[in-house]
Amino acid sequence: MLTNKELAYKAIEAKSKSVAPYSKFRVGAALLTEDGKVYLGANIESSSYSLTICAERTAVFQAILEGERKFKAIAIASDAEDFCPPCGACRQVLLDLCGKELEVVMINQKDEIKSFLLKELIPFSFGEEYLNHD
Repeated sequence: MLTNKELAYKAIEAKSKSVAPYSKFRVGAALLTEDGKVYLGANIESSSYSLTICAERTAVFQAILEGERKFKAIAIASDAEDFCPPCGACRQVLLDLCGKELEVVMINQKDEIKSFLLKELIPFSFGEEYLNHD
C-alpha cells in the first residue's frame, strides 16, 4: 500500500496532465482504492469556468466508471505555494461517492504533507440520510 507521500507524488504526476489555459492553475489528484489501485485526475478547464471540472472529480468519476466503489484516500497537489484543499463541490462529490472516512492528503511546494478525514473538511454535511428513500 502506498504511503501518503507516495500518493501525493502521484497527484503531482497527475498535475502535469492538467488543461488550464485560462487560470494557469494546475491541480492533480490521485485516488487510492481500498485494494491499492490509484486513479489519477487533473483539472480540465473550459472558457466558461462553470463547466470546468476539478482534478478530484476527474479521478473519482474515472474510478467509478471502472467499477470501483471503495476508497481509502485522495491526494491533491496544485501550483499553489500552500496546501490546496478540495473545493465545496468536490467535497460533496467525495462525500457522496467515497464516504466521510476518506483521507484527504495535501502536499505543498515545500514537500510537506497535511491530511484530514473528509468529515473534518465537511462537517454537518448533507448526504443520503436526508433524502427520501421510499
